[in-house]
Amino acid sequence: MTNLLTRLAVVAAGLPIVLGAAWQGGWFLLVAVLLAALVALHELYRMARSLRPLVLAGYGGAVGALLGAQLGDANWMLGGFLVVFPLAFLFAAVSETRQSTTVAIGTTVLGAAWIGLGLGHLVLLRRLPDEGADVILALLLTVFATDTLAYVGGRLAGRHRMTPVMSPGKTWEGFVVGALGGVATAFLVLYETEYGGTTSVVFGITVVLAATIGDLFESLVKRDLGTKDTGRILLGHGGVLDRIDSLLFAAPAGLYVLLALT
Repeated sequence: MTNLLTRLAVVAAGLPIVLGAAWQGGWFLLVAVLLAALVALHELYRMARSLRPLVLAGYGGAVGALLGAQLGDANWMLGGFLVVFPLAFLFAAVSETRQSTTVAIGTTVLGAAWIGLGLGHLVLLRRLPDEGADVILALLLTVFATDTLAYVGGRLAGRHRMTPVMSPGKTWEGFVVGALGGVATAFLVLYETEYGGTTSVVFGITVVLAATIGDLFESLVKRDLGTKDTGRILLGHGGVLDRIDSLLFAAPAGLYVLLALT
């Protein structure tokens, strides 16, 4: 009960800020995602410190991706991200470590791509013409509803483990409850927009599945690195990476399914 109350308190304090930045868009959203990206990268590289990631190169790639998404389009975002490679090669050439250079650079690029490009697609979603504000709110609220209802459904009715190896706490019952709630949320938020009707349902299903895979992917990474939570900055919610892991897969999936359907 204490853990649940702590989680609710963090949500009550943070969700209005996140939704407000998403609704305003522009530089407000960019600042929010930049802060989230830098903290999440710090958490990831701290967990993977034995692999000797080239931290500054990873930061450069993530920041480049986010600035590219804000200033241009997907091509600019990719171009900004690619900064990570010359920076990684430069820092690898001057650093002294017994770790494999391939492992160090691989870990660095993984972090910049996973977090930088994932959040970059959130910026691109907001910049969709006409309906960008509604779409990003639909994405955020769908992911939030999916995560929250899956947690509650699993606690109340969970019996069958979904992935005993990657994330033992997740159950199929929780997944079904979360999925239904997530799709319903997407449908309601987008109902009166050009993405209403069937498109909103497909969008909701895609986001729910991508968010679930994103959560499981982070669980697999944490298990591999021998860590339970990425940090304690958000108290009962763990670290920032623990909170945005679903978004990092859901934002690209949500953007591309809308582009494919319209």
